[in-house]
Amino acid sequence: MTHQLTACEFAYLFPGQGSQHVGMGRELYDSFSTARAVFDQADHILGINLSQMCFDGPADELDDTWNTQPAIFVASVAALRALEERGMQNPVYVAGHSMGEFSALVAAGALSFEDGLKLVRERGRLMKQADERSPGGMAALLGLQREQVDALCATVREQSGAHVGVANDNCPGQIVISGATGALEQAMELAKEQGAKRAKRLAVSIAAHSPLMAEAAAEFRRVLDATLFREPVIPLVANATASPLTALDEIRDALNRQLTSPVRWTESVQWMIGQGVTRFVEVGPKDVLTGLMKRIDRKVERLSTEKALAQEV
Repeated sequence: MTHQLTACEFAYLFPGQGSQHVGMGRELYDSFSTARAVFDQADHILGINLSQMCFDGPADELDDTWNTQPAIFVASVAALRALEERGMQNPVYVAGHSMGEFSALVAAGALSFEDGLKLVRERGRLMKQADERSPGGMAALLGLQREQVDALCATVREQSGAHVGVANDNCPGQIVISGATGALEQAMELAKEQGAKRAKRLAVSIAAHSPLMAEAAAEFRRVLDATLFREPVIPLVANATASPLTALDEIRDALNRQLTSPVRWTESVQWMIGQGVTRFVEVGPKDVLTGLMKRIDRKVERLSTEKALAQEV
C-alpha cells in the first residue's frame, strides 16, 4: 500500500546544472500529453530542437551551459506537469538548487513557463560569457565541514590574491567550492592536506556562485527587472536566504544574488523540515537532490519524479 502525498507535509525540490543526461524527458514525453506540450512549446519558443538534444544528444552540446540550463528547466517543468496530470496536489514549499529556482517559481505560479525559459537561456549565455572573461571552475570537497572549507578558502585567497570560496553547501560532508583556476587548484590541495576524503574538479568551466559572476549578475538584473513576476501561491525557499520568500522584489533580489553567493541548500532543507515537512519530491531529471537528502536527514521521505509518479495520488 502506497502513501498518498498530501499538501500539508510535502515540498517540491527542483534540480540544477549537473542533473542533465542524454535521454532525459523522453519517457515523460511519450507517456504524458502535458509533458509533451512543454517540450514542444520550448522548441517553438527557442527556435531550436531542444527536445531532440535532451533525448538524443550529443552530450557535449547538452553539457554546454547555454543549452544545459534551458534543457533542465524544460525537463523539470515537464515532470511537474506530469505529476499534476497524475493528480498531485500543491506542496507547501518549493525550492530549487541554483538554476532550479526558476523551475520552482513556475511551480509556485510566480513565473510563466515562457518567461522562465527565456530567463534561464539568457542566464546560461551570460554565465558562459563571464567565464570567457574570467576563467574559473568548481570542485567538490568530501569529508570536510563548512567551517573548515571557509577557513581554507580564506587562507588561499590571502595567499593567492584570487578568489575561491564556498559555492554550494549541499549536505553535511559535501561542499562545492568555486573560483579562479589557480586558487581553486590550491584550495583542492589544501583540502586534501587537511583530511578531505576527496577533492574532485567538476566538469564545468564556470565559477558559478562566486564574485567572478559579478558582471553577469549586473546584466542579468536588468533582464529580471524587465520580466513579469506574479505573487507566488507557494513560498519559495531561496538559495541566497535559506528562508521563504513571497515578495516579488525579494524574489528578484534572491535570483540575482545566487549568481555571486553560495547556494545554502543544507540550511534550506533543514528549515523546511523544521516547519514540519516530512516528504520531499524531486521534480526533474535524475535524483541528485534525493541523494543529498540522505545526508541531511535520513528520517524524511525522499522521492524522485519516477517514484512519485508510481505512487497513488
